Amino acid sequence: MNDEIISVIDVAKNLGRHKAYLFKILGRLGIDTVKEKNSAARGQKIAYITIDDYKRVRDYLSDTESNSVSLTQQSDVRGVFYLIQLEPEHDPGRFKLGFATNIEERLRSHKTAAPFSKVLKIWPCKILWEKTAIECASQGCTRLHTEVFRADSVSKVQSRCEQFFELMPQLDPHR
Repeated sequence: MNDEIISVIDVAKNLGRHKAYLFKILGRLGIDTVKEKNSAARGQKIAYITIDDYKRVRDYLSDTESNSVSLTQQSDVRGVFYLIQLEPEHDPGRFKLGFATNIEERLRSHKTAAPFSKVLKIWPCKILWEKTAIECASQGCTRLHTEVFRADSVSKVQSRCEQFFELMPQLDPHR
């Protein structure tokens, strides 16, 4: 077995797929990830797979999907869009927006860096809506990091999220 590893982020870039979609494929193939701290990710743990597993994923995708099918499957990845207040007591205006297929796991990973964080609201969402929802909700806010912002009023951000998701097609929660 090849013990060299590659991050799931790099696998996604190499294969032109969304990371959330790749995690579904990893589960389907029974491939476990190993999480290791990465200095490039500010000490956060990053999921890795072996090079052999990477080849299995690549071969699986090339064997089972045409490009049009894989784009369709990726566009249908569903989860939730979340608004998290990172430090409600000490910095109430700092928040994070994003997409997760598993909100409990995502919140658990955020608790490492922001132990007092609190999910303010989640909305059913397709992965393709994430960037647009972030741009819509964060208007007038200061970007601190990729998905972390500061606002005078987090309630206004939540209101913009509500307005955005009222305009989007309603998703079947059982699908």
